[in-house]
Amino acid sequence: MPKIKQVVLSLVICFASSGIAFADTATPIKPKITETNAEFVYKYLLGEIAGQRGELPLASQLFFDLAKQTRDARLAERAAKVAAYANQPAMALQAAALWTELDPNSTEAQQAASQLLVASGNLKDAKPQIKKLLLKEDTRANGFLYLNTLLSKQKDKQEVLELVQELAKPYPKLPEAHFAIAQAAYFADKIDIAKAALETAEKHRPGWETGAQMHGQILFKESPDKTLAFYKAFLKKYPNANEVRMAYAKTLVSQKKIQEAKPEFIKLVDSAKGSPEVSAVVGLLSLESAEYQMADQYFEQALKAGFKEPEQLYLYLGRSAEKQKNDVGALSWYDKIQPGQFYLDGRIAAANVIARTKSADAAITMLDDINDLTIEQQILVIQTEANLLSQAKRHQDAFELMQKAVNNLPNSAELVYDYAMTAERVGKLEIMEEELYKLIKMRPDYAAAYNALGYSYADRNIKLVEAKTLVETALKLSPDDHYIMDSLGWVYFRLGDLPNAVEYLRKAYQIQADPEIAAHLGEALWKHGQQEEAKLIWEQALKAHPENDVLVATAKKFKS
Repeated sequence: MPKIKQVVLSLVICFASSGIAFADTATPIKPKITETNAEFVYKYLLGEIAGQRGELPLASQLFFDLAKQTRDARLAERAAKVAAYANQPAMALQAAALWTELDPNSTEAQQAASQLLVASGNLKDAKPQIKKLLLKEDTRANGFLYLNTLLSKQKDKQEVLELVQELAKPYPKLPEAHFAIAQAAYFADKIDIAKAALETAEKHRPGWETGAQMHGQILFKESPDKTLAFYKAFLKKYPNANEVRMAYAKTLVSQKKIQEAKPEFIKLVDSAKGSPEVSAVVGLLSLESAEYQMADQYFEQALKAGFKEPEQLYLYLGRSAEKQKNDVGALSWYDKIQPGQFYLDGRIAAANVIARTKSADAAITMLDDINDLTIEQQILVIQTEANLLSQAKRHQDAFELMQKAVNNLPNSAELVYDYAMTAERVGKLEIMEEELYKLIKMRPDYAAAYNALGYSYADRNIKLVEAKTLVETALKLSPDDHYIMDSLGWVYFRLGDLPNAVEYLRKAYQIQADPEIAAHLGEALWKHGQQEEAKLIWEQALKAHPENDVLVATAKKFKS
């Protein structure tokens, strides 16, 4: 028998034994293929070969054609999934529509069709599919909880809110439906509607922690104190609401209310009855609170209770030891981390300790000895080594290392950015500008590139109009970034717009008391006639960062 006939015969036997059965010929649209004939085997085989060779658009088209001819839902499913993986949205949408038609009871098919229709921006056609998903009582609640994730990329948030309100209308007593309205309203900046929906959800499910956590998040934008008061009142009414207690503790930590957070840590651990996961989270909160001995206690408690990722806790314990100036102890914890998910993080953490206590060269030698790294990990190691050299003021060595990396490794956005920054430190400003423009072209959404280029122009007092445009673009891409706010404030300072300069620099400093932001803010205030406030900011910053070159030079320049 010729070889090709053997292959085809094997495939036919495979289908026969796998239980493939095509749609009943009594269906309204009759299948053109009702058995595993030569045409079916040929097309299916071509689809399989195309998929194996990476020709996914062709494979999805072949499976879709077969699905239409056989009226078999499984082939439509295969076509939809292959097309989605191949980033062929039009084909995926057609296949998903056929899949839902052939298997109308399939939740997965309806989800796929809904996702694809929503992704295409076609909310009108997506609505019937979503409604079908919500008809099923056993999946309805989760469907509403997932709804805003499904719709998150839609630009018209008001349209999304109206759609969610319409979908929720048939279920007035379902708390998840009101929760979905609250989420959509929040994204549409309709805070009053969001609050009202959450209050309705609370009436239908008193003590519901999911709704309470979202209510706290909404209040946080108004005032962190409002969030804390809300959580405190909720916990008084529902003292066993540990998810809300965790959110309360995290908010206290974020607001530096450490003494108030401590009792919440203890309550969480006590109520968890020895849960290693809770002990680990409380340990991390304690670490963020600079309560290092408490952090160590909870991390070690989690280890004794059998925490499933001990290497992660070794990493945290090492960081805690570093904060306590115990470098020997830190290295001991880092050395416990075995090859696996946290190994490279541990080696990089150890390298920073070695560079500080011995030398950058010793740290780099240790990092160079790590084997079997992926390309991404190699880039991370090189970035770390360049940073260690820069910290040691060996800027030329760092530049040469990064230059070699961009010439020998695939150019990721992070690699190009770091190369540009090392070029700036050695005065190779043309290279810096060239690389940052290249990065902006490569990644138009990379805010740090616009910011670095704009700030460089402002710092050199050149191209100030372009600098302002660049930094404003960066701020649109990353509106809460204090470093970008600092850059925009500095651009305004260079332009002579002191009121706007002070406004942006003050905002940046309120978010992060960075020494260089303090230097800029102080200088803007001084020029704006507010010398006493400028002096106070410099004095406070110098106490915390006495060795920062920019801050020291700025304060010295204006010292009277």
